[in-house]
Amino acid sequence: MKSLVAEDDATNRKLLQRYLSRYGTCDVALDGKQAVDAVGLARQSQQSYDLVCMDLRLPVMDGQEAIREIRKQEVAAGAAKFTQIIVTTVHSDKESVTTALLGQCNAYLVKPIDTAKLKRELKNLGLIE
Repeated sequence: MKSLVAEDDATNRKLLQRYLSRYGTCDVALDGKQAVDAVGLARQSQQSYDLVCMDLRLPVMDGQEAIREIRKQEVAAGAAKFTQIIVTTVHSDKESVTTALLGQCNAYLVKPIDTAKLKRELKNLGLIE
């Protein structure tokens, strides 16, 4: 599994990167624009990400905007398979969850990240067995 962690907090970034590295390559982006650029470059080189873990509060471009941009690029490229996106955020209110899901993420995890819940989501998304 090839994954990307878009997270500006060093502790959360390291936790996710360490955990996801068990399943394959894991890259990082420090802001939403870097995440969008990384996903686009990976697709162009035919080495698309299977998973992006996207924080919602990111500098330069927030996570919601980054998700919309990634989905727009996938549609424009005629992608046969879309990247699985898990939102990772401190926001657990109904409005944040609904907005993220309508923004085309595949799952939503509230920080601090519980690795058992993350593993369950990875299984639900068909990324691991």
